[in-house]
Amino acid sequence: MALKTRNSYGTITVSEDVIASLAGHLAMECYGIVDKVPSSFSDTLSDLFKRSNKSRGVRVMTKGDRIYLDLFVVFKFGLPISAVASSLKSTVKYGIEHFTGMIVSEINVHVVGVKL
Repeated sequence: MALKTRNSYGTITVSEDVIASLAGHLAMECYGIVDKVPSSFSDTLSDLFKRSNKSRGVRVMTKGDRIYLDLFVVFKFGLPISAVASSLKSTVKYGIEHFTGMIVSEINVHVVGVKL
């Protein structure tokens, strides 16, 4: 489902795929994030066929004008999980809210593993 908003210029529609790609890109720019892990079967197929998929490891759900995100990530070993997760949440929240103009209600970070 796409997000829709209206302003004085007309209606703006933002696809969930665009939000997932943006969230994936922002997540990989955060310090302490090493990789994203496939969150669905389609992500696994993309990995199998070696297609670049920026939305890998990101699940987006929208209700009205609210955005809910699940991020499946691998952290760098030796860093405090709570600090990296907090930084990840704030970076992704700010980036998506700034880009879309919508409100990010919830971001869940799923730490799937750690790497050296």
